[in-house]
Amino acid sequence: MYNPFSLEGKTILVTGASSGIGRAIAIECSKMGATVIITARNEERLNETLSQMEGKDHTIIMADLSNENERKQLVDRSQEINGLVNCAGLIKTLTFPFVTTEALTSVMDINFTAPVLLSVEMVKRKKISKNGSIVFISSIGGVLIAAIGNSIYNASKGAINGIAKNMALELASKGIRVNCVNPGLIETHIFDAGTITTEQLEEDKKRYPLKRHGKPEEVAHAVIYLLSDASSWVTGSNLVIDGGFTLL
Repeated sequence: MYNPFSLEGKTILVTGASSGIGRAIAIECSKMGATVIITARNEERLNETLSQMEGKDHTIIMADLSNENERKQLVDRSQEINGLVNCAGLIKTLTFPFVTTEALTSVMDINFTAPVLLSVEMVKRKKISKNGSIVFISSIGGVLIAAIGNSIYNASKGAINGIAKNMALELASKGIRVNCVNPGLIETHIFDAGTITTEQLEEDKKRYPLKRHGKPEEVAHAVIYLLSDASSWVTGSNLVIDGGFTLL
């Protein structure tokens, strides 16, 4: 059956695949026929992701992407890929007067520096095939909205969107497309720590025209579009998935 969104015959590398949005992307890509390389720092949780994926040819590569040596080892061990999904990320909530060098560096290292340098290395080593696709998981924060306490996180996501546009322009000659997915609030285990109460989350849902938060699978489906041949003429774009939040 004809399906322009199919990932059959494609190999996709997904970072941050041990939980949340990254796990959903890996699972959904496998369901669409992709061979998936999953990476993160926690082997046990990566194996949990692998157990939920369809197909048998997937690969786990352990790596801390903020570590230059481990990042290079990931590139060394990766075969040629058709798609790179930069999903690994960190949230640190601090109001602006309490921003420190340490906090700023830790968030920017994970959210911006690591995925950018991984992408650089994959391109330089010709590990991304012609007509390949790089997808960054960004946010509406720092690009379309601001929120109290999110200055560092939003800065990292704004930086990602900025460099992605330049990457799209400069890598077009190689046939490599670069796009961002910009979600609103997504229901993941990142909120299990209890810093945000159930009551606060329920109240926040009322701010969305669709009256709910997003699901990791819904972000994954957008990523699949950008990895697939269905988006072969799409580059330098920001795909907003926010339940209508930024309409208000």
